[in-house]
Amino acid sequence: MPLDPATDRDREDPPMATATVPIPITGQVVKTPTVADLLARYGEVLSLRIVLVPAPGTATVEDVVAIHDREDRLCELVDGVLVEKAMGYLESNMACVLIQILLNYLDRNPLGVVAGEGGMIRLAPGLVRIPDVSFVSRDQFPDGKVGSEPVPFLSPTLAVEILSRGNTKAEMDRKLIDYFAAGSKLVWYLDPADRSVRVYTAPDQSTRLDESQTLDGGEVLPGFALPIREWFERAERPF
Repeated sequence: MPLDPATDRDREDPPMATATVPIPITGQVVKTPTVADLLARYGEVLSLRIVLVPAPGTATVEDVVAIHDREDRLCELVDGVLVEKAMGYLESNMACVLIQILLNYLDRNPLGVVAGEGGMIRLAPGLVRIPDVSFVSRDQFPDGKVGSEPVPFLSPTLAVEILSRGNTKAEMDRKLIDYFAAGSKLVWYLDPADRSVRVYTAPDQSTRLDESQTLDGGEVLPGFALPIREWFERAERPF
């Protein structure tokens, strides 16, 4: 599913329709988004990944941690809604290959910290994203330690998303806006379907690279270079 840069990034999302829902035990009444509104905002396929307990619109960062601890499920938090992360074996393998290559680079250039698909990041109050791979510059760790906070406030200097069948264009467009609003400098969207990488330096500024080209780290990772065909081959043909 190739993703082209959107042309209406500055347009605000329409306000969500809501339904009045009583909260069990407490009897508290809250307004939550309707299923139709969630579909309109996030896309048809994404509806299969929306967690209904707690009620959409009421979830918190604590719920992100709780569902991971209780059910081993990775969920992002957007607009009070828990959305299960779309994952696949090949996508995970490609993330691991990239992490290994990035770690080799960082051994020589200690510029920051790399995390994988379990690295939950709080981009803003009430907004949690989980890039497949993230690089966070060392200036965000003033004491030189990563810390034990399960969902830390961080801005991924580089965020990498490896597209899977569970992702929708609406979802990925929204992620771009979230990453750059939080201070990201670079975002890579890898599309296994057509063996390409789209490199974003802003939500509306991108370049598509095919497998014959080389991915570089720009100003974020100076001197980093990865031939895209090599990335695919190392993941698909490890032996």
